[in-house]
Amino acid sequence: MENQIREAVNALKNGELVILPTETVYGIFADAANQDAVEKLYAAKGRPTEKALNLNVSDFGTILKFSKNRPIYLKKLVQSFLPGPLTIILEASGSVPEWIHIGKTTVGFRMPSITSTQSVIKEIGVLVGPSANLTGEASPVLFENLSSEILSKASLALQDDSDYGLDTTILDLTLSPARILRNGAVKKEEILEKVPEIGNIQ
Repeated sequence: MENQIREAVNALKNGELVILPTETVYGIFADAANQDAVEKLYAAKGRPTEKALNLNVSDFGTILKFSKNRPIYLKKLVQSFLPGPLTIILEASGSVPEWIHIGKTTVGFRMPSITSTQSVIKEIGVLVGPSANLTGEASPVLFENLSSEILSKASLALQDDSDYGLDTTILDLTLSPARILRNGAVKKEEILEKVPEIGNIQ
């Protein structure tokens, strides 16, 4: 697996797309700092550019770099649920490239828990990685669910079917009270139990 991780890192650094496993579904990833690579990703999926991409990060410090006006409980929330199936929406700092969230003032953060994918993200810094399917098709939970068309768009695909399941829960912290935009693996009750400082969640 170490050789595959190195190959994935090199491919991403060269502006290529790579398919990586997460604890929910397989994603197709690009270097978030490389505009050409991100545009290639949008084209590969047939994804509208107005549909923003989440930033996949490996540590809390990176979340701080790319966000602003953060709630005081953010660190506790991250420590409680990340890495894991929770996407957190925050106000974007000026460090977020425009091509990630065209016309938007917010950005989502994701920290996948699969070890190999974490290693790749840590090497690159920040990745974007929506589900590895053509827009409108079912998200690939297992490696065998990846279509030949999407596989042809990536230079490499890492296989790991050891951990998969429900979609990520999307939690918007830019609203007051915070709001769950999509119910997923992390339940509202779990968040309130571990981070009571959040007060209330819609």
